[in-house]
Amino acid sequence: MSTGTARGRNILVTGASGMLGGAVARLLMEQGHRVRTFQRRPAALARNAAQAETVQGSLTDELAVARAVAGVDAVVHLAAKVSFTGEWSDFVATNIEGTRSLLKAARGAGVRDFVFVSSPSVAHFGAAIAGAGAGTADPERAHGNYARSKAAAELLALAEDSPGFRVAAVRPHVVWGPGDTQLVERVVARARAGRLPLLDHGTALIDSTYIDNAAAAIARTLERMDHAHGQALVVTNGQPRPVGELLAGICAAADVRPPAWNVPGWLARGTGSVIERAWSAAGKRGLVRDEPPMTRFLAEQLSTAHWFDQRRTREVLDWSPAVSIEEGLDRLAEHYLGRSGRRL
Repeated sequence: MSTGTARGRNILVTGASGMLGGAVARLLMEQGHRVRTFQRRPAALARNAAQAETVQGSLTDELAVARAVAGVDAVVHLAAKVSFTGEWSDFVATNIEGTRSLLKAARGAGVRDFVFVSSPSVAHFGAAIAGAGAGTADPERAHGNYARSKAAAELLALAEDSPGFRVAAVRPHVVWGPGDTQLVERVVARARAGRLPLLDHGTALIDSTYIDNAAAAIARTLERMDHAHGQALVVTNGQPRPVGELLAGICAAADVRPPAWNVPGWLARGTGSVIERAWSAAGKRGLVRDEPPMTRFLAEQLSTAHWFDQRRTREVLDWSPAVSIEEGLDRLAEHYLGRSGRRL
């Protein structure tokens, strides 16, 4: 098989139907790489069939995983079950065992580099994070099934790092941008309905990452595997903002009223725990399928500081974000203007 070069490599991107996975796949193609995507539903990324191909399947299907890795020399693994609620067994099957299967298949196929896209939540245990480094993933202390399963998967991935099979973990933090359904659309929908509160007056200082910066950092990690392998790197814009300010900026971009009512953080965390249990029980009976309006983990994220020292990440990757928070919000406003048909 081809061993690839710094440019023109054969790269598998899992989870390319998601916002970040799609952005990574498109950027890699723009850089001249041949990209294969692997996900459960179609992801239309390129008109040039010679530059991109798709393998549809699940991480839980070993034959599909083997087809996906055949002939590639690098893997960027983003596919995961992402949810505030759900059965632990589902997170294990996709996030832990799916990652284990992909690692085994990639190593067996002679893949050289493997970038595991993780989350800072794997090392966030509820307390404030103020200027910390990445920290070590801990599935026993991480909060919520998603974070616990991603922590276990990250440890699995990094344990496979070796001179012949280089593995790095990248943890983009609070990724947002045009077309984002995980954060932006939920904020806008709840603000429009008057159901978006500020917790502790929105004063918690948080980092976030504009989508283009997150994709660029992941692609850059592949180029810097000599320096990055064996490590976990948190990626953010490096521009901490009070959470209330970020929410207000998103609301302004979508031309909706920003949140104006306040809920104490301690009350939201307690209420979130109750709602989470009730939602889980209702989900088992098929009564709800969407995400709950509040969980303990979400309340912690909205009421607790979490911003990170980016010096190590930027040194290892020899990289810095190109799009500021302010420019990102301008782009978000242009996106909503285009959707509504309004003119400046």
